[in-house]
Amino acid sequence: MNHISRNETETEAVGEALAARLQGGDVVAYLGDLGAGKTAFTRGLARGLGYVGRVTSPTFTIVNEYEGEIPLFHFDLYRLGDEEELFDIGWEDYLGRGGVCAVEWSERIPGALPSGTITVTISRCPENPDWRSITIEGVGEK
Repeated sequence: MNHISRNETETEAVGEALAARLQGGDVVAYLGDLGAGKTAFTRGLARGLGYVGRVTSPTFTIVNEYEGEIPLFHFDLYRLGDEEELFDIGWEDYLGRGGVCAVEWSERIPGALPSGTITVTISRCPENPDWRSITIEGVGEK
């Protein structure tokens, strides 16, 4: 699925639409540069999973938890050294808790992502750098 987002509100809407297709246990791996819109996408994802509070980037905490109809575990692995550090903070426990794991900077832990992981790539559009191209792969392919 490919989408063009012209602003944060549209990026959030794409995240919210994806949430309607997710179930507990799904992992969503983000790819995208710093400032691409991964946290905005996650705000929509959280809303779509039934969370009504504030969503922020877990850059300094590594993971934020949001309780909705389906829990959302939002990881930011930018500051993580390697996959071993991810397992040290309980990655396998999060995978087994029945929520959705959304992972920013997922390219840092390719060996830790389970089969069936959904990939969301967010990049700036060449024709307008304020717009975002959002590509979602792996939905419904389990």
